[in-house]
Amino acid sequence: MSRDVVVLDYGSGNIRSAVRALEHVGASVTLTGDPEAALAADGLFVPGVGNFHACMAGLAAARGPLIIGRRVAGGRPVLGVCVGMQVLFDGSAEPSGAPVPGVGEWPGTVTRLHAPVVPHMGWSEVEVPAGSELFAGVESERFYFVHSYAVHDWEMPPPVGAFEAVAPKVTWATHGERFVAAVENGPLTATQFHPEKSGEAGLTLLANWVRSL
Repeated sequence: MSRDVVVLDYGSGNIRSAVRALEHVGASVTLTGDPEAALAADGLFVPGVGNFHACMAGLAAARGPLIIGRRVAGGRPVLGVCVGMQVLFDGSAEPSGAPVPGVGEWPGTVTRLHAPVVPHMGWSEVEVPAGSELFAGVESERFYFVHSYAVHDWEMPPPVGAFEAVAPKVTWATHGERFVAAVENGPLTATQFHPEKSGEAGLTLLANWVRSL
């Protein structure tokens, strides 16, 4: 059965590669900023290219935080990519005229990478936790990153008791220092790398996500 995926169009940049990749793995894809379509789709893909604050401004204008919040509250899948992952946190230390909050689905602040070469641009290995569904079959593969900022600490306390089985699965990567490369947290999933630009490994990851919808 084909799954309906909306790629949220809020002015974040060239996102046709995401549309093509999702179509390649069997999704029925609509590129739109329409809130009703974004809320109704089986899956919502939130892209993000460039500056955190510009992405948040565009996302806010498209009612993105409301759409993401309602989908997550209703258990409806969301996948954020690159800056589309970063905006899911509390905020960013990226320079701007004034502090701009993120969507706030996860605690933490996006900060600049400390590495000999920034931006981090190229293929990197990732450290995948046991039981990852997103990385099934590509746990040992490399993925394509283009970024200067990242989340360096996972600050959400682990669940206890009966909720331990649904603890978020956090994948890490290293460029100068360790940073969060992906998160699987119930309906909310995100990657710092670009799966749509990561060759066969990225297509497998997207297929895993589409299959889970």
